[in-house]
Amino acid sequence: MTKLKTILLGGLIVIGFLVQGKHAHAASTEVLTVAGGCFWCVESDFESVPGVSEVISGYTGGTVKNPTYKDVTRGGTGHYEAVQIMFDPSRVSRDTLLAMFLRSVDPTDAGGQFCDRGNSYRTAIFASGPRDTAAAKTAITKAQAALGQKIVTPVLPLQTFYKAEAYHQDYYKGRKLVVTRFGPKRQSEAYKRYREACGRDVRVKALWGDAAPFAKAH
Repeated sequence: MTKLKTILLGGLIVIGFLVQGKHAHAASTEVLTVAGGCFWCVESDFESVPGVSEVISGYTGGTVKNPTYKDVTRGGTGHYEAVQIMFDPSRVSRDTLLAMFLRSVDPTDAGGQFCDRGNSYRTAIFASGPRDTAAAKTAITKAQAALGQKIVTPVLPLQTFYKAEAYHQDYYKGRKLVVTRFGPKRQSEAYKRYREACGRDVRVKALWGDAAPFAKAH
């Protein structure tokens, strides 16, 4: 009986450690929600950042429940194409990610981003409370001073975030064959062609110069 109790106690201790480890992992992950034009591009950029575990493409800021991609891009729902950036604050801070975000877009453009025009492609930072709001506003103030131009990217209250359709997730590295204006292409190749044709990196590089964290050299 004593041996059985020892085994049971040992099992409970192991389970306790596993549960504690799971909670510790969950507590170490924070979320930053931003809109920076095409969510494929924002997802691609931030999944390359050390300390970021995942980036999810979706829609937020609107009035329609469970919107589809067609709903959002057609207009009228009020939603932004947005992403949720999951990160470990012990490896990369929210302030650093905010600074990188503002320097990865054109925050002076209120009508969309690059070749993508319309409300769903506007930039925004979504805050879930006073601390997040203060951090976002501080990042904007610093970026505006560095840029020397007025930044129009707003800080908005975080609303329900709706995950985009499965085919939008990790589109930049997808292998599925899709039909594009360039002909049939793998998703990853279609993404590269789209990004180049849209002029994202050229504009960001021209605006931010060496401070642009993701813009490819041209």
